[in-house]
Amino acid sequence: MDHQFIQALEERDLPSIQAIPKSDLHNHSALGGRLEYIERTFSIKIPRPGPEFKNFAEFTDWIDDHFVPVLGVLNGLETALEAAFCQASDDGIVRLEMSLDASWVPKLTGSVGELISITDSIHARCATAIDFRPELGFSRDRSVEQLIEQFEPFLDFDYLKSIDLYKNEFAQPIGNLKPLFRMAKEKGLVLKAHVGEYGDADSIREAVEELELDQVQHGISAADSPEVMKWLSDNRIQLNVCPTSNVMLCRTENMKTHPIKILHDHGVKVTVNTDDVIVFNQGVSEEFLNLYDAGLFTAIELNEIRLNGL
Repeated sequence: MDHQFIQALEERDLPSIQAIPKSDLHNHSALGGRLEYIERTFSIKIPRPGPEFKNFAEFTDWIDDHFVPVLGVLNGLETALEAAFCQASDDGIVRLEMSLDASWVPKLTGSVGELISITDSIHARCATAIDFRPELGFSRDRSVEQLIEQFEPFLDFDYLKSIDLYKNEFAQPIGNLKPLFRMAKEKGLVLKAHVGEYGDADSIREAVEELELDQVQHGISAADSPEVMKWLSDNRIQLNVCPTSNVMLCRTENMKTHPIKILHDHGVKVTVNTDDVIVFNQGVSEEFLNLYDAGLFTAIELNEIRLNGL
């Protein structure tokens, strides 16, 4: 497979890249499909986002205005999850760590058991070949007491493989969330959090130490600090990077200047992922091709990064 992937990149052959096994370890499930899939299912037209968002608030406003209403209609969540699994399957994803939002119960489903049943049914129907590792995502702007209340019903099920913390990085001190992550660690879950997308390099190290993280979602600000990059490398902390997301959210000027190259060259283990396909319209295969076309990596280096995720 290594030779085929390298050759497909060098020939810029997207269908061949899509046919080769890859991972997606940073995927927000309901936002993980193609807009066209949603539009066909509901016979609607959803306005496309522009080439970039001025800030994170503009990004969340687009989701709230144009996509959240879809989730609230009959079978809306099921269709969004189906779109995400189908997108991953079409893109050659064989390992999928996709986050289900803790707030969906009871807002969009009646119970944790119902959410699990819906998700597993779609997985079996649309993407049975994918090694799906369910993740539970929490909003950083809620109190730790609220988050634990959301988490506890899931503990009755041997289902989750990891947890993630996202939304506003500056909502509260990261140390406030230690009880939640301690509970997850006791259950043997992989610990992740969105850090260093908007915060600085030191905030990444602080979050990893405070929450005992195994992986960081984004973490691109580490590229500003050789000391933090060395620390991440020495401690084998993996960064699950989403290049197009970072460009469209103005966290880097363009693909050619993306800091993933600096991180990689300083020995930090990185993977390439999608974040929100519904918004950024790029699968993992396209992300690899974008990085290659930008001249950031050789095809051999990108194959090594592909293997990181597997």
